[in-house]
Amino acid sequence: MFVLRNVGKLLFGSSNQESMIELPQGQLFLVRPLSPKGYSELIFKDSSIRIRRTAQDFQYQLVVQRVYEEGEAELLAEEEGEDIDGDAESLAVERDEKTFLLDEALHFRVENRESSGRVLAWRDLSGDAGDVYEFVCDNTITKAQVEQFELVARHCQYERKYRKPYTTASDDDLAQFDFVDQPIPQASPIHSPTLARSLGSPDSMSPNRLTSPTPKREKAFALDETPVKKERSNRPPTPTSHPEAREILAAEVAELHFFDFPSGAFVLQDASVTATVTETGNWQYWLQIGSADRDWLGVAVTADLNPVFNFEFLSFIFNQFAEDGSAYSWLLRFKDQPALERFQEGFLQALWEQLNEMKWSKIKDKDRDYVADAFNELTMEDVPEEEEEEEEEEPEEEDEGPASEHYDSDEEEDDVDAKPKDTDVNKQLAVGYKHDRSFVVRGSKIGVFKHTPNNHLEFSTNISKVQTPDGQLFSPKKVMLHNEDRNMILQKDNDPNRLYRMDLEYGKVVDEWKVHDDIPVVTFAPENKFAQMTHEPTFLGVSHNALYRVDPRMSGSKLVDSQLKQYASKNDFSAIATTGKGHIAVASNKGDVRLFDRLGINAKTHIPALGEAIIGLDVSADGRWVLATCRTYLLLIDALQKSGKNEGKLGFEKSFAADQKPQPRRLALTPEHVAQFAYETGKGVNFTPAKFNTGEDSDETSIITATGPYIVEWSLKKVLGGKKAPYMIKRYTDDVKADDFKFGSDKNVIVALPHEVNMVDRARLKKPTRESIAGDFGVSGGRTPGRLSTRDSGRYKLGRDDVVKEY
Repeated sequence: MFVLRNVGKLLFGSSNQESMIELPQGQLFLVRPLSPKGYSELIFKDSSIRIRRTAQDFQYQLVVQRVYEEGEAELLAEEEGEDIDGDAESLAVERDEKTFLLDEALHFRVENRESSGRVLAWRDLSGDAGDVYEFVCDNTITKAQVEQFELVARHCQYERKYRKPYTTASDDDLAQFDFVDQPIPQASPIHSPTLARSLGSPDSMSPNRLTSPTPKREKAFALDETPVKKERSNRPPTPTSHPEAREILAAEVAELHFFDFPSGAFVLQDASVTATVTETGNWQYWLQIGSADRDWLGVAVTADLNPVFNFEFLSFIFNQFAEDGSAYSWLLRFKDQPALERFQEGFLQALWEQLNEMKWSKIKDKDRDYVADAFNELTMEDVPEEEEEEEEEEPEEEDEGPASEHYDSDEEEDDVDAKPKDTDVNKQLAVGYKHDRSFVVRGSKIGVFKHTPNNHLEFSTNISKVQTPDGQLFSPKKVMLHNEDRNMILQKDNDPNRLYRMDLEYGKVVDEWKVHDDIPVVTFAPENKFAQMTHEPTFLGVSHNALYRVDPRMSGSKLVDSQLKQYASKNDFSAIATTGKGHIAVASNKGDVRLFDRLGINAKTHIPALGEAIIGLDVSADGRWVLATCRTYLLLIDALQKSGKNEGKLGFEKSFAADQKPQPRRLALTPEHVAQFAYETGKGVNFTPAKFNTGEDSDETSIITATGPYIVEWSLKKVLGGKKAPYMIKRYTDDVKADDFKFGSDKNVIVALPHEVNMVDRARLKKPTRESIAGDFGVSGGRTPGRLSTRDSGRYKLGRDDVVKEY
């Protein structure tokens, strides 16, 4: 017999927090398909799941409660030294209950499996990409019970989104909460990571325990919640079966080489293979490589392949990701240029159609050339590495002490805690222009950090409650400093038509602005690049298909109708940036970029899409350079016209001739480094929005971004000089949540980690070698001991003689 622990009101709260529906028996797993922390973790061996109301209208919670055998709870309390009264009871609830706001962002879904019965799954919004919670129902739970639970969940999500009863919803309205397109990874408790509790639990004593015993060495790391690094093979993975082809787009003979991690070189695997690109389904494509006697590999054609074509060496380099998150790098060398060109045409057709869901034949020849050029390495000069031009000076000692606080309003002046006890993490960063301050958003709190004269960060104060003028607590979705850094513009999640103004001197939201009833705010930007250093009251905003000015001084709606440019079609705008003169760049989830000289008119220049959505945008102060961030690469676009009647003009001011569109430089990590990054972390590339260094009297010289636990800094001079891998890196133990240069400097980078905020001297960044990619952390930081350490281990330059290495 199983019983719920008697926690009374702590479980159910007040009368309006009633349970609406419940499934009484099942197991809760946390599945991390791409994480180095391990694949699957058993959270509750026995538990129930319910949907309950909250004290707020149209707000509901998904609650998973641990279930104990009768008498087991008291036994556990005795083992842990608890008295089941008072505060200990509250702590027990936190340990034995998982609560989630029932929102469409969870992608709550249900799957019926022959092997493991019915599974309820939802995203872990505080975890890594791909992480999901799975409630595996007991075999006593019927299909009808699960279907009713799913229906109630849809009703609750509808009410939360639209703030009205679900009885007003049509079937189509509810269908938007059907996330069947999101596959649920299989929970594998047998392979769960050995993350042990600090004290033995009844689960660990059960003869039917699913997790394996934890060695003492691993248990120590488990208590610190630091994963043990899983060693991966340096050899090519075993090929998998490939889908049936509908149409062959390319088939060419080539040599196949594999990137060997210890030597840092490509090693010949097969002197004659056929590389075939096929269409296998609706907007689905496949690259298959095999020879007469064996299949070598097959991969779906997606942006994660990180493809690079090099015509000087007649080669094509790409990545392969295995099911366990391991990454490998391959090179195909073709016999001549026509063979490589034919293969490139077929491959880029497949990639472009997969990303755009549009036929390659529908775009113009010059646009096809534009796409092809973006995936070529523009220059591959075989010259020796030059010495770094930076001054040979010792970098300032980095402040190794934590700069973060746990953002509590009652903290003491000397109270510094790098691992806050709340469940929130740092997620956004705003660097001051007018004053030496940085602001870090953490849940519904904002930490304020002072930049010291010796380029360190010092905790200054804490804004403990971000709430609307009528008292509703919220976590800002996006923030922007404004009005000489005295104000901060905030956006509330699930309320896209309103913005809020926080007075930073008082630390509270003082204004609520309705932008427009029908035109939402996707994102917003200052009126010009340095507007926040002035009293300029207006700023710019975009919706999915409109660009406009917001003027807070207006009565009623704040959108200026006379400066609105609205498109009939949905362009799916996603990012906006401005130059020093107020010229405007707007990017979209389709991957294209538009350049405007002012509001209310058509774009002067339209730069075609390569396929990936653009998630971030920046522009140099003079308007010469446009920097767009996609998930797996950056695009650097030169907006200066170098010939024709508009020579010397920017694409913001005058249109480019039809045959002279600016050619973007695609800034990507080399496939070898992508493979090494993934080898160390188990994750693919996922860049944060890239930024130029900026200052009123300084030129842009560097670009900063991050992926996973790595800060990546590109040298603009080396990029324009065509250097191979013109970037430096620094690895942290945690994933980087946000990053930016200190205003007026290209030497200091401010980095927000989940629980820390640091300022790092750029001189501490290193060339991407195997050692710097692994990081100098020992086992607990993710580096595996015992690897080869040779002088050439980080070699990445493809020279004429050593582009490949034969056995």
